[in-house]
Amino acid sequence: MYDLTGFQRDLLYVIAGLDEPHGLAIKEELEEYYEKEIHHGRLYPNLDTLVEKGLVDKGQRDRRTNYYTLTRRGRREIKARKEWESNYIDIQYDGISV
Repeated sequence: MYDLTGFQRDLLYVIAGLDEPHGLAIKEELEEYYEKEIHHGRLYPNLDTLVEKGLVDKGQRDRRTNYYTLTRRGRREIKARKEWESNYIDIQYDGISV
């Protein structure tokens, strides 16, 4: 995951948190987080990069709609990133370590 941009990493996290999201659902989640419009020209090439890297699978729901899911490698990469981050960040929320 070290070779991904922050935006690509955020795409992975959104895909992991949704059930087979389509591009527009991913776009809406990121727009809410970034508080600005995400253009198709930024979204879809980055999704394609994640597919090419073997982190995301792209399926077809119908002729116009694709959906995205994490691959096993994508899940492993997120887990490894979370473990790496925990070496540097230890935050307590309501008595629970995150």
